[in-house]
Amino acid sequence: MKICVMPGDGIGKEIVGQAVRVLMRVGEKFGIGFETEEALLGGAAIDATGSPLPEATVSMCKAADAVLLGAVGGPKWDTLDPSIRPERGLLGIRKALGLFANLRPACLFDELKHACYLRPDIVARGIDLLVVRELTGGAYFGEPKGIEKRDGEKVGFNNMIYSEHEIRRIAKVGFEAALKRRRKLCSVDKANVLDVSRLWREIVLEVARDYPEVELSHLYVDNAAMQLVRDPSQFDVIVTENLFGDILSDEASVITGSIGMLPSASLGEGNPGLFEPIHGSAPDIAGQDKANPLATILSVAMLLRYSSNDMAAPADAIEAAVQKTLSQGYRTGDIREEGCKLVGCTGMGDAVLANL
Repeated sequence: MKICVMPGDGIGKEIVGQAVRVLMRVGEKFGIGFETEEALLGGAAIDATGSPLPEATVSMCKAADAVLLGAVGGPKWDTLDPSIRPERGLLGIRKALGLFANLRPACLFDELKHACYLRPDIVARGIDLLVVRELTGGAYFGEPKGIEKRDGEKVGFNNMIYSEHEIRRIAKVGFEAALKRRRKLCSVDKANVLDVSRLWREIVLEVARDYPEVELSHLYVDNAAMQLVRDPSQFDVIVTENLFGDILSDEASVITGSIGMLPSASLGEGNPGLFEPIHGSAPDIAGQDKANPLATILSVAMLLRYSSNDMAAPADAIEAAVQKTLSQGYRTGDIREEGCKLVGCTGMGDAVLANL
């Protein structure tokens, strides 16, 4: 299996380094051959080539079976024109690979319950959900958009637009994900106000006919945001459009209290998927061996689980090794607690490898 590795910026090189060690070890354990090739993205690409997404990187990604990313961005590039900032590289590679589905699990490890922001009685019910966010449509990409003068004042506008096929394909991803979990899918929209959401709900209901095993429910996005903090245990899989998904997936991740623990996958049709931690490049601790590599290591587990070969066994092994590492008391600075074994990025990688 050929993996294109894009460390990116900040702590990217450190966390990806540990994740690749785990990838190679799990390959040895299960008799799977992995070949890695490194490519530039974001600020590192700007420094080397002047572009946040060089053509060579796009070619390398398309030739791979999967793409593993660290993080992009940092204050070093904040003064650049928005059209060439590091984040444009991330948006660009998603577009180039046609990655329309973003999968963001929010799971609270028992060992990290102390870090959860919710009441103990809510935490006791558990948090284990998956947000499936449409990634290439909606208000972020709709046309027309812009800022112009009307009647002597500035007006800003964006067009939230979805076609039937875009809704159908992301709904299918949501239902398929629910089949692999607890078979419950909640579709989030604003159908009481927005025409685009009324179409969304209509198409989701049509797709549901092909998945009678999955229990389908609907929530308006404002109610969904409330329910996520009131009782996250009620959710299994949430499917929603781009803007709503951006907000809800961040809310779902932060209620676990451990943003350094959460992986993600961006998937498309026919092209390799992109797997990355949801956190940023943390330039304030870059190069200091302080970063938490567990989200990136868990992204490797997602890479295996959602690959075309559906390698569930090695993915399970990685997740079990992470769980055991936490149960042994190993903690990086972002998840530390009294009495823990404080380790750095490399030390956490060593512990996971030992348990694997």
